[in-house]
Amino acid sequence: MKIILVMLRKEFLQIFRNRSMLPIIFVAPVIQLLILASAATYEIKNIAVIVVDQDQTGTSRLLVSKMKASGYFIMQGESTSDASAYRKLQDGQADIILEIPAHFERDLVKGGKADLLLSANAINNIKATLGTGYAASIIASFNRQIRVQFGRPEMDSGQYYIKVLPIPWFNPTLNYRFFMVPGILVILVTLIGSFLSGMNIVREKEIGTIEQLNVTPIRKLHFIFGKLLPFWFIGLFELAFGLLIGALVFKVPIHTNIWLVFAFGAIYLPLVLGIGLLISTFADTQQQAMFLAWFFLVIFILMSGLFTAVENMPGWAQKLNVINPVAYFIEVIRRVMLKGSSFADISGQFFLVLGFGAIINVLAVLNYRKVSN
Repeated sequence: MKIILVMLRKEFLQIFRNRSMLPIIFVAPVIQLLILASAATYEIKNIAVIVVDQDQTGTSRLLVSKMKASGYFIMQGESTSDASAYRKLQDGQADIILEIPAHFERDLVKGGKADLLLSANAINNIKATLGTGYAASIIASFNRQIRVQFGRPEMDSGQYYIKVLPIPWFNPTLNYRFFMVPGILVILVTLIGSFLSGMNIVREKEIGTIEQLNVTPIRKLHFIFGKLLPFWFIGLFELAFGLLIGALVFKVPIHTNIWLVFAFGAIYLPLVLGIGLLISTFADTQQQAMFLAWFFLVIFILMSGLFTAVENMPGWAQKLNVINPVAYFIEVIRRVMLKGSSFADISGQFFLVLGFGAIINVLAVLNYRKVSN
């Protein structure tokens, strides 16, 4: 412990004395273009829909089949009750709930009017807005069809059979900042952690102090801990400061279980820092370290779901995204801050990131050699 404390003191002194950052070198644009141009798209599709059909008539089933045939929606089956459908919306298994009330067909035939309820997960307000818009367009087309079917084509455009009542959950005002600020905060924490740790060992090589450390009796594990912990503290401070700014300036809602964000950040930062440290064991210069770090981070960031829903990416890109730590943290911070999710809701991402972090840091320790080539 004493050795680690000495290393921490040395690292903090070195960090605060070196306040300048070298210009960022952009990475392989051709490779990024090939990967990201195919994966990142602003078209909203594959919207998961749960149907609560309390009418169970030919008319209600016709409406469901028209939505399924549109190509925008993936029908996730029917739910027996509003409560079970909402649980699926809460768990992320559905983006929209289509509720068809009882006596839907009877109200259309006798009264000429009927209501439908669309409940949307508005954490991603773009997906919620476009998804309900697609559904409303399909319902309008269905509306025209049943006017003819029920013998009421004479009704003018001011009259309607079906009234749609959309309800955006978790982000009722559809505020775009509520969706973006948590994701941007994750990106900032990731960039700070990976770049600082990535250039740390390389800077020791460039200024010659790495030789002095190599001849000391410090073990590799102590060395890696001493390099990692200062940036871990800095990353958590940045996370706390960013959450404070988000709450005070952008009015982003923060639920009482915000401690889950810090718990996830505490195991996420070692993974990010470990990636930077692993890169620094391969690089000989700070430029090389930044080049390698930026190469991976650009792919991670643009495939993380910050701008484009992961569900809209091609199948191969979604499979590749399984090893993307940024995607996990963005999903978790949005769930906790906007949904108020519990640990049970994010436990899968938590243990995956914890496992990835352990693997990366073990590789960093094994790859660091106290002998110069």
